[in-house]
Amino acid sequence: MGRGAYALARVAVVVRAPAGPLWWLGVLSAGVGALVPGLTGRRIGVLAGAALFIVAGCVAFAARRRRYAELALGASRAGRSVILQDRAVTIRNWRRHRRWWLAAAFLAAVAVSLAVPAAAGMAMAGLGAGLWAKALWLGGLERAGEVLLWVRTDSARGSAAGKRVRGYLTTGLAAGDAAPGGSKRVRRMGSK
Repeated sequence: MGRGAYALARVAVVVRAPAGPLWWLGVLSAGVGALVPGLTGRRIGVLAGAALFIVAGCVAFAARRRRYAELALGASRAGRSVILQDRAVTIRNWRRHRRWWLAAAFLAAVAVSLAVPAAAGMAMAGLGAGLWAKALWLGGLERAGEVLLWVRTDSARGSAAGKRVRGYLTTGLAAGDAAPGGSKRVRRMGSK
């Protein structure tokens, strides 16, 4: 994996980062789209959107799952020289680098509503839900192995399971500020 100090981001947090924006922008664009009758009418648009929500969610959840599992299985222990990136920094970096893409997707979903009301927005929300479910699935892998999965930030710019990712690193469950699955770690009263 290389020597010297380098930064690591939580795999589940990288997967989870787009889930929130896709969900909320999808819900918003579906709501805006439902205000116009469109070419197909609202009823057909919403029914098509419901089908697209399910399909998009399943696709997002299933995509590259085998690759994630293989990388998790072959993960090695992180060295002492690594820098663990905070959850908030990972999410902020992902959203900052893709803010224009998210804005374009939102505008496209609203534009599609002129033809099929709410459908594209519901598909976007489905993608967000699928990614959130995949992060939870990764959390299950982490709990089962009693480790947290990390990826080098310089190789995970496109995806936490992309071609540039050569392997994952692991730490104990207490490392970092994110719980298994990438959610914010809840600190109990009296704990440091």
